[in-house]
Amino acid sequence: MTSDQDILKWQETKVVGIIGLGDMGLMYANAFAEAGWKVVCCDRAEMYEILVEKYAENKFEVVQNGHLVSRVSDYIIYSVEAENIEKIVSLYGPSTRMGSIVGGQTSCKSPEISAFEKFLPRDVDIVSVHSLHGPKVSSEGQPLVIIRHRCSRDSSSPLVEAIMSSLKSQFVFLTYEEHDRITADTQAVTHAAFLSMGLAWYKMRLYPWTIGANRWFGGFENVKVNISLRIYSNKWHVYAGLAIMNPSAHKQIMQYATSTTELYSLIVAGQKDELRERLFRAKQYVFGKQEGLLLLDDSLLENYSLSTRQPREGEKTLPNSHLSLLAIVDSWYQLSINPYDHMICSTPLFRIFLGVSEYLFMTPGLLEVTIDAAVDCNAFRRDDLEFAVAARMWSAIVSFGEFNLYRKQFEEVQEFFKPMLPEANKIGNEMIKMILSNSK
Repeated sequence: MTSDQDILKWQETKVVGIIGLGDMGLMYANAFAEAGWKVVCCDRAEMYEILVEKYAENKFEVVQNGHLVSRVSDYIIYSVEAENIEKIVSLYGPSTRMGSIVGGQTSCKSPEISAFEKFLPRDVDIVSVHSLHGPKVSSEGQPLVIIRHRCSRDSSSPLVEAIMSSLKSQFVFLTYEEHDRITADTQAVTHAAFLSMGLAWYKMRLYPWTIGANRWFGGFENVKVNISLRIYSNKWHVYAGLAIMNPSAHKQIMQYATSTTELYSLIVAGQKDELRERLFRAKQYVFGKQEGLLLLDDSLLENYSLSTRQPREGEKTLPNSHLSLLAIVDSWYQLSINPYDHMICSTPLFRIFLGVSEYLFMTPGLLEVTIDAAVDCNAFRRDDLEFAVAARMWSAIVSFGEFNLYRKQFEEVQEFFKPMLPEANKIGNEMIKMILSNSK
């Protein structure tokens, strides 16, 4: 086990390099520098002067390019988009300092490891990482995957672990293949669901929290709105890389779209018995062995709404069909995925999505109410149609590997919600903090 004295000695002699000063790269740079490490960073060469001025007061150093980072650093982290990892590593990899360690912070490890093996000198060790949360969530206590892919020196992994301890995260040790399979099982479908919600509302030209207290009102709806807008407040490539470049993610996203379509077909055909039978099979598979407290309680979420309106006396909130949640549980069942197997590597968004799904399926009588509402009430029928179409659209974009179309569609929706994103982020941050502190 590495001692505090060893860490202090490393901090005096070792340099951490970060190539890519996006949101996560910047979070890493600040965390490591504040913890006492010497940190050298770069982004695109044309941004050099701007970044030097912008981060003049920060404790890390900005240099002009990745060659300068690679030549002086003992541990180098590539914090770049997954679709660009091979190009960036091919450019700067040959400049890597002899005997150093290299890792990446992309959400899809297969192309990252392939690029490292292809372009890094053989004397360089490869220890990659992935923080399973976004830059706006505190890293403390969150899962941090460490991948010891190539370690010819005994000190390589301990040094990386010492550096990463600055984040106060919970280490999870995986192979890159295990990492990609687990992130596909957790993040890919979660993102697809919330992306589809936002796209459906955009196609309807609807801010759902503005239409009154009888629809889209309550804790479940607050989660859907806040998390969807939270995703659309980030950069498109954060989600595109994981979905398109991770082969394991394709299967999950395709199944989610299929589950959504098939469940919606049962709803519009009025086949309530078939719908109930299918969903109760899924419930038994996913939640049959769960006991004790739920991950979330709907009452905890009621105060986190963008709406300023409360129901008037006698005004009832119409029950939602919750197609997005029904489809996620059905897709887990169809793919034989137990979501609880991956809790140690789960993101905050995944835990929230699992929590509200668990609440819907395990609260006595609530699933039956939802099924009745889906088949017998037309209040959310158009919403469900647009959602099913949106899920199909995202799955098609992913299956064809269309980064440009992914970006275009993402940014169209992002622009529609732009006026509400600052407030949604503020409320969403408060909601996520509360959820994580109350989740079991």
